[in-house]
Amino acid sequence: MRYLDPKADLTFKKVFGEHPDLVISLLNALLPFDEPEEEIAEIEYLTPELVPETPLKKNSIVDVRCKDKMGRQFLVEMQMLWSPAFMQRVLFNASKAYVRQLGGRESKYELLQPVYSLNLVNDIFLPDVPEAYHDYKIVQVEHTDKVIEGLRFIFVELPKFKPQDFKGKKMAVLWLRYLTEIDEHTRQAPKELLENPEISKAVTQIEESAFSDAQLWWYDDFWDAVRVENTLISDALREGRQEGRQEGRQEGRQEGRQEGIQEGIRQNSIQNARGMKAEGIPTGTIAKITGLSPDEIEKL
Repeated sequence: MRYLDPKADLTFKKVFGEHPDLVISLLNALLPFDEPEEEIAEIEYLTPELVPETPLKKNSIVDVRCKDKMGRQFLVEMQMLWSPAFMQRVLFNASKAYVRQLGGRESKYELLQPVYSLNLVNDIFLPDVPEAYHDYKIVQVEHTDKVIEGLRFIFVELPKFKPQDFKGKKMAVLWLRYLTEIDEHTRQAPKELLENPEISKAVTQIEESAFSDAQLWWYDDFWDAVRVENTLISDALREGRQEGRQEGRQEGRQEGRQEGIQEGIRQNSIQNARGMKAEGIPTGTIAKITGLSPDEIEKL
């Protein structure tokens, strides 16, 4: 048996964006619910697109967006490479989802339900912190037990995850093992994962035989784009460090990294647009997904 990596855009959305039982299991395992009655029993998928009210009208798209019967919303993202901009995008998406619960002037603030943002990061962004799991909420600085409810952010640094050190729930360990131990080189999924019905179903969803040739092409294109972006970021970071040392300023490193990230994102959009154009997808749809202009797409 050959598997695809569940962290890729195609596979992640197939597993968690098409199977409510699996995303419910993932959320219940990784979100900080203190009581059994807090856990999710049923979800409804929502459009993953959140359009900011700005003149540019650029789209910000999450991987999976859903809500439960209580009205709580859950945003799930798989991020391959870390950048400071990602943290800001997470904050924007969660805040936007929270605000949009109010439909008009007559809406009551007390009806607002919490928004949980679960972010799985295949990169290390807190090198000085040993833990892989990070729980953020709005607290009073002097008395951290005083909390403003409404927004909760969970980040998991996947490269740091070690089953023997993780103190979370058993299902959290199984899901994180699923995301970190299975890829294209896997020929036999770990027995402990296959023994759990939910994880076993998720493993089945990423078998190579479950995908068409066109989907496999998109899968390979995704990893090519990730490699290009990673190289650009690394090169820009190195140049930024050199410039920072020469000028004696930290700004050089940060600016170099940011430029590399932006160029990586653009190259990724161009590659995706070129592939979608070859598949006959309308220019307007390609522009909406990639953020490129119709003129740019026509020239590809």
